[in-house]
Amino acid sequence: MAPGLEPAELPADAVEVGRIHDAWGIKGWFKVQPHSASPEALFSSRRWYLQPPEKAVKPAFAGTVLLRVREAKEHSDSVVAKALEVDDRDAAEALKGARIFVPRSSFPTPADDEYYWVDLIGLAVVNREGVELGTVRDLLSTGPQTVLVIGYQDGDKPAERMIPFVSAYVDQVDIAGRRITVDWQPDY
Repeated sequence: MAPGLEPAELPADAVEVGRIHDAWGIKGWFKVQPHSASPEALFSSRRWYLQPPEKAVKPAFAGTVLLRVREAKEHSDSVVAKALEVDDRDAAEALKGARIFVPRSSFPTPADDEYYWVDLIGLAVVNREGVELGTVRDLLSTGPQTVLVIGYQDGDKPAERMIPFVSAYVDQVDIAGRRITVDWQPDY
């Protein structure tokens, strides 16, 4: 295991929010590629849980480790961070590719009518008439808008439909009730 990294238990509500891209500078800073255009989740937690990359030949650590973040800030199109356990460029390079998780409970509270994608995945989607259209499997950012990717069964084969996540089509998002109501027909 890389020096200074302590084994940790991944929190039950952990969400993968980014990956360590590379070392940044010579003093142990590292560059992070966030999974979101708004990396607030990275800034809201000072305790990041790392897991090695899926395809690492010889990872610097195994299992889950705790990284105590001293500072994280936006830099260009990414985020740069400094952790207590990472002293120099070599230590930062050893973390390249590591997956970053933070507890969902540490995310900032979203504003009204704003949602974290992770909270929408798995919600049932029904139209105004109560017809079930499927379950949110993914979201796509197309630039001007976000699109819900809805998985459903078409007879005996899996299929998907896409619904723009805009107020013209989305009537209600009920996170607690695990349901999104839309103005959409099954044959669109």
